[in-house]
Amino acid sequence: QVQLVESGGGLVQAGGSLRLSCAASGRTFSSYAMGWFRQAPGKEREFVAAISWSGASTYYADSVEGRFTISRDNAKNTVYLQMNSLKPEDTAIYYCADGQKPVVAQYEYDYWGQGTQVTVSS
Repeated sequence: QVQLVESGGGLVQAGGSLRLSCAASGRTFSSYAMGWFRQAPGKEREFVAAISWSGASTYYADSVEGRFTISRDNAKNTVYLQMNSLKPEDTAIYYCADGQKPVVAQYEYDYWGQGTQVTVSS
């Protein structure tokens, strides 16, 4: 049974930083791409960042490029999202997901975590 468990969310002031983690179990973590998505209140879930199985390739939404960094530690079965220079518009529930390819399309991902809340105050 595949499980993805996010952690690291919380309340932070604008300009601050948070690091999200997503711990995976149930299948060979190093064989799959990982993605981060977010859903703000009243909005659809959107792509944030993705990373290839090896970590060699990363992709970002324009809205977070230069501020967020996705990384992974295959020895720890964990993917991270370092979020710097946070803005109130980054407030959302953040989800990790795994799939065959590090792409934007949500339907390409097989399993999803339960999400972690990030709130950025102005």
